[in-house]
Amino acid sequence: MPIRLALVNDYEVVVRGLAEMLRSYTDAFDIVELDADMPVQQRVDIALYDTFAQAQGDGEGVANLLANPRVDKLVVYSWNLQEILTTTTMQRGVRGYLSKSLTASELTAALQAVARGEIVISPDPGRTTVIGGDWPGREEGLTAREAEVLALITQGMSNADIAARTSLSINSIKSYIRSCYRKIGATSRSQAVLWGATHGFLPDRVRVTDPD
Repeated sequence: MPIRLALVNDYEVVVRGLAEMLRSYTDAFDIVELDADMPVQQRVDIALYDTFAQAQGDGEGVANLLANPRVDKLVVYSWNLQEILTTTTMQRGVRGYLSKSLTASELTAALQAVARGEIVISPDPGRTTVIGGDWPGREEGLTAREAEVLALITQGMSNADIAARTSLSINSIKSYIRSCYRKIGATSRSQAVLWGATHGFLPDRVRVTDPD
C-alpha cells in the first residue's frame, strides 16, 4: 500500500515543491495533504515537516505534530543536521531526520524505511546544495538559505532571532543578508521587508487535500 503522506510547512510554494519532487513516486506515496500553517486533518502514516523558515526539530511545530493523533510518524526534513539538534529532536519521538541534500529516490527510500518502523537519521553533509523542493525567490536566483533568511526578515525577526531559529551564527546570517540584498537590489532592511512581502515571503494559510 502507498504511504499516506502529509507535507507540512508554512509556505505553500515549499509544500508544493516537495510534492513535485516526489511526482515520480506515485506508487510509493499517497500525498493526502499539503498543509501551509494548518494542522494535519487526515490520518497519515507520515507527516514530513520541512523546516524552511520554521522552528527546528526542537520547536513548537514539531511538538504540535507529535501531539496530533492523526499523525502516525513524524519526519523532519532539513539542511541543519547538527548532532546536538538531531539528538534533541529524535529524543522527542520523531522517527526520521532527513537531509535536503537527498535525491528524490534517496528521500523515498528513507521514508519507506521509516514507514517500516525504522529510525532514519541522515549524516550531516556539511554545507551542501539543496537538491529538491522549492522556495520563494528561487526564480530570482536566491539560494534556499538566502530565501529562508529573507523570509524570517520579512516576518520581522532580528538577526539574533534568525540565528536562534536557524541554528546559524550571526556572521553567517549577516553573510546571507548581504548576498540576498545584492540579488534583490535592496539597500536596507525596510526595502528587503517590502520586497519580501510583495514576492511571496510571508507565510500562507492553506490546506490542499488529496492533491493531484
